[in-house]
This record gives sequence, C-alpha cells and structure tokens, in this order.
Amino acid sequence: MNTNELATLLIRLGCPQNKSAEMAAQLDKRARQLAGQNGKTYEAALTHLLTLMKQGWAAKAKGH
Repeated sequence: MNTNELATLLIRLGCPQNKSAEMAAQLDKRARQLAGQNGKTYEAALTHLLTLMKQGWAAKAKGH
C-alpha cells in the first residue's frame, strides 16, 4: 500500500483530511519499524496500527 492509498484509508477511518498525508507517512514508517523489530510482516504491523488508530478516533468521537 502506498502512502496515498493509506491517506485515503485514514480519512475513511476518521482522520482529518488535512492531516492524512502526514499521518500516512508516519504510519508507514512506524509499521516498517515494528515489522523489523518484532518479526511481523509489514502488513500485520500496519493492520495493528490502523486498528489502534481507529479505536482512538472512535473513542474521541464518543467524547472520551
């Protein structure tokens, strides 16, 4: 997945559009770091991070 696709996905999950490109680049970088550190695939690390972000935005939307 390239960063443009990732930015589009982040918007769908609740990321503000004006921050999506920057967050996509950071997320890509962190997923690659996690994959190297934990022996996970890039895809598994990215899925994990996206799940955490989605949960965070859902909680924020609920006022937590």
